Amino acid sequence: MVTRRTVLAAAGAGVASGALLGRAANADATVAINPAADFGVWEGWGTSLAWWANVFGDRDDFADIFFTTRSVSYNGTTLPGLGLTIARYNLGACSQNSVGGAQMVASPNIPRFKQIEGFWQDWRNEDPASTAWNWNADAKQRAALGKAVQRGALAELFANSPMWWMCLNHNPSGAADGGLNLQSWNHRQHALHLAVTARYARDRWGVTFRTVDPFNEPSSDWWRADGRQEGCHIDATTQRSVLANLRAELNRQGLSGVAISASDETSYDLARTTWNGFDPATRALVRQVNVHGYQGSGGRRDLLFNDVRAAGKVLWNSESGDSDGTGITMARNLCLDWRWLHPTAWCYWQVMDPSAGWSAIHYDAATLRAGAVQPKYHVLAQFTRHIRPGMRIIDTGVGYAAAAYDPGARRLVIVAVNTGAAQTLTFDLSRYGQVTGGSGGVVPRWSTVPAGSDRYTQRSDVRVSGKSVAVPFAAASVQTLQVDGVVP
Repeated sequence: MVTRRTVLAAAGAGVASGALLGRAANADATVAINPAADFGVWEGWGTSLAWWANVFGDRDDFADIFFTTRSVSYNGTTLPGLGLTIARYNLGACSQNSVGGAQMVASPNIPRFKQIEGFWQDWRNEDPASTAWNWNADAKQRAALGKAVQRGALAELFANSPMWWMCLNHNPSGAADGGLNLQSWNHRQHALHLAVTARYARDRWGVTFRTVDPFNEPSSDWWRADGRQEGCHIDATTQRSVLANLRAELNRQGLSGVAISASDETSYDLARTTWNGFDPATRALVRQVNVHGYQGSGGRRDLLFNDVRAAGKVLWNSESGDSDGTGITMARNLCLDWRWLHPTAWCYWQVMDPSAGWSAIHYDAATLRAGAVQPKYHVLAQFTRHIRPGMRIIDTGVGYAAAAYDPGARRLVIVAVNTGAAQTLTFDLSRYGQVTGGSGGVVPRWSTVPAGSDRYTQRSDVRVSGKSVAVPFAAASVQTLQVDGVVP
C-alpha cells in the first residue's frame, strides 16, 4: 500500500499546473480571504477504522484521543484530542470457517491484523438470525465504532472487498491478475451483506450509518491475490449493478433514509472518469461522491468539484494519506483540496499505522504495541481542532491556506502551511465589515514546526492591524490563527 500510493502521488504531482498548485513562494506573501466565496457547511474530519481499530478498538484512551477535543494522557505526555467527527467502519471480507468444503484463500502477504472479519460467513442462508451470520465477529473494530459514535461521531459503512466466498478465487485480496474478482451471481449478495449489517447496527449497536459505500478504489488494478490487504477490482459496469442492488436492499431493510456514497476511487481524475461514466439512473442512486486523495498535488480537483456540484451531490475526500511523517505533505495537499476540491469532509486513512511516516501514532506490526506520536498528529490537530462542523468553508485564493467562518461566534479560523524557508504571511481581511480580534486585538495562534520544538504551541503575540494580520512562519511549519470579532 505505502509503495503503491507513494508512487501514485509522485506521478500525479507532475500533472497539475502551477496555477492549480498555488505554491507559496519562499518570500513574504499576502493572502486575501474572500468571504463571498462560500463553499458550504463543513461536516467534519474523520478516519477509517479498519486495521488500527482491529488492534486497539477497545481502548478508551484512543477513542478520547481521536474523537474528542479533550486533553488526554498518553505514554507520559498529554495530547490535545483531535476531535474527529467521522468514523468509517470497514465491513470485512474474511472468515476462517469452512462452507461445504470451501475455505477462504488468504494472500501469503497479508498480516493477520489486516484480515477484517465479515459477518455473513455461510452463503447457504441469507437470514441474519441464522448461524450463517456471525454477529460476534470483528469485536474490536465494532467497539471502536461504538466508542466513536458515543463521542458524537457520525458513521459511514464501506467495504474493501466482498466476502471471500463472493470472490471468484475465494481470495479477498484480489484476483491473480488484478482483474474483476466479484462473482457475477453475487452482486446482490454483496449489497445484501452491507444492507443487513447497516440494519443490524441500527437495531443492535445503536449506530445509524449515514452513508454506505460498497467499494474501495474499485477501478484500480493493484488488488491482487498476493496483496497485503483486502481489495477487489470492480469495473464500472459491475459497480452500476451493485449500486442498484444496494439501493434495493437498503430499502428492503427499511433503510430508505440511509444514503449511498461511491465510488472511493484512488484519485481525483479517476473519480471523475468513473462518475461521468455512470448513466443518469446510476448517478441518481448516489447521494455522496467519495474520492481518495492519493494523487497528491496532482490531478484536476477543480473539474471533479464542478461535475459533482452540477449534479447536486455531496463531495467528501473520504481517504487520504502519505508517507511523510512531518505532516507537511498532508497539510499542503489538504490546503489544495480546500482551494480546488471543496469537500465538506476530509478523512485520514489510518490514524495509527505500523509505518511511522503514514501514522499519526505509530504501532509495531510484530508486537502490536502502540508507540510514538508523530509530528503529523500535531499538524492534523491544527485543522481538526479549529475548523469545526457547522463552520462555513471560505476561499483563501491560494493553495497553501484553508479558512472557515463561524457566524455564531463571529470567528474566522485560518490554517496555513509554509513548505519553504521562513517567511511572513499577511492575511488580508479587508473584505469583512469589521475585524477586531480578541481582547486588545490579540489573535491567538498555534504552531507546529516538525523539525523544531513546537508541536502544538499556543501563542498570543500577534494582533489585528486595521483589517490584516501579519504572522511569522518558520521554515516547513503549519499555523492556525483564530481571529475573533469578524463581521461580514
